[in-house]
Amino acid sequence: MGFSYASAVRVRSGTERAALVRRTYGLVFLSVLVAMLGSAFAFTQERLLVAVAQHPFITFICMFIPLIMAQRAARDFPRNIILTALFTFISGVWIAPFLLVANQNAPGSVASAAALTFVAFGGLSLYALLSRRDFSAWGSFFMIGLLVLFVASLINAFVGSASAGIWISAVGVLIFSGLLVFDTWRILRSGTFGPDDYVIAAVQIYLDLLNMFLFILTLLSGRNRR
Repeated sequence: MGFSYASAVRVRSGTERAALVRRTYGLVFLSVLVAMLGSAFAFTQERLLVAVAQHPFITFICMFIPLIMAQRAARDFPRNIILTALFTFISGVWIAPFLLVANQNAPGSVASAAALTFVAFGGLSLYALLSRRDFSAWGSFFMIGLLVLFVASLINAFVGSASAGIWISAVGVLIFSGLLVFDTWRILRSGTFGPDDYVIAAVQIYLDLLNMFLFILTLLSGRNRR
């Protein structure tokens, strides 16, 4: 998932590829830290936390405005970094009410979900790096799965089935795990991205991780709910 440019200059050397990987994953880890700061900030602002909980769609729109701007200025340093940081900060604010409720339902579930996401990220990234498979077909397959997942989640939002929600979350973890492998392979092996496309690549990895974390957290908090 994410954005790509057909006009991207492809990586032509090992040095350029190393620069792309270093910049991409440096920005991914920075984005995770900024998102954590966003959630921590929201926890200290009760009015903001309540407003986000009451109007999640408005916060969602506010979150994606800087993301779209960052994609359009993907090679314009430092504007691209600032906009990406703003996007990830707001994403941390956006998920804060969910984190609070999940931890109330199942104390410790947020930390457990974060740890599982980190382990999955490491394992799946190594798999994409070490495997000699061509993962190009995974993109369309998992994007179709993502569309089905979205429709199922929308229907369940009206039905309100807890058991269906658990199954949707489990499928969501599988889909974003597959997308993480596919996006990692594109960065490391496919030559899709140029050395200056690290913002585009980092946002894709970050969105995979964010969604995987949220679905894992839903599974843990739903399973342990008393």
